[in-house]
Amino acid sequence: MCIAAFLWQAHPLYPFFLLLNRDEYRTRPTKPLEWWECGDILGGRDGLAGGTWLACSRNGRVAFVTNFREVQSLPQAKSRGELPVRFLKSKKAPLDFAKEVAKEADQYNGFNLIVAEISSKTMFYITNRPTNDSPSLVTEVSPGIHVLTNAQLDSPWPKAQRLDQSFRDLVDKNGDRELPTEEMVEKLMTNTIKDDESLLPGIYSPRREYQYSSIFVDTDTELGRYGTGSISALSVKNSGEATFSQRNLQNDEWIDNSFTFQIENNF
Repeated sequence: MCIAAFLWQAHPLYPFFLLLNRDEYRTRPTKPLEWWECGDILGGRDGLAGGTWLACSRNGRVAFVTNFREVQSLPQAKSRGELPVRFLKSKKAPLDFAKEVAKEADQYNGFNLIVAEISSKTMFYITNRPTNDSPSLVTEVSPGIHVLTNAQLDSPWPKAQRLDQSFRDLVDKNGDRELPTEEMVEKLMTNTIKDDESLLPGIYSPRREYQYSSIFVDTDTELGRYGTGSISALSVKNSGEATFSQRNLQNDEWIDNSFTFQIENNF
């Protein structure tokens, strides 16, 4: 389970600003934020399947993915973490890539994928779990503030609404000034408030739903300790300066990594 709040093309200083929590089992091997072997992709990496939940490239492409909360799953499904990697390595425009993924979406368990190209101001949302209200697998993301959980983009889950409002409040408070990334991470992404069971989606058992209802998750399960293992912040300024920071839990200790670079490709 993961949750992200992001600002897209709706701020005088930042065409893009993202906060994202990744939730996973403590025993799952994870590589921290770093430049990959190719030197063009920056992100954390799943040490088991080799993919990522969030990464960006030197030429200003960004991709992140969340699982869709559901009970059933495909036993031989492709890894959802490969989707962001494919986009970042691809030279296809975001819409063309989104259409490509939509054609093979049934080969994956439920997912939500965001792909963006900062220089062309294009961002698309892809999911293989459309609803009657949102029947399309591919949707262009409108300018503004959005929250992505383990349901449809901007789904009215209580934790999503709580993060959305808190994110908006801090953005409004700072007006046209630079956003205080560290403060936003501390105030928003470490929030452990949980919701009343009557408000929860009801997909899993009541206890499990309750434990997952906070923005920052930390709980014991039958399969071991589970919870927020990384907190990421990724911002891009109008100048093309990108800053990617990530706090990772390694051996019960939080380790911080941060990289700042200039986006290439005529930003």
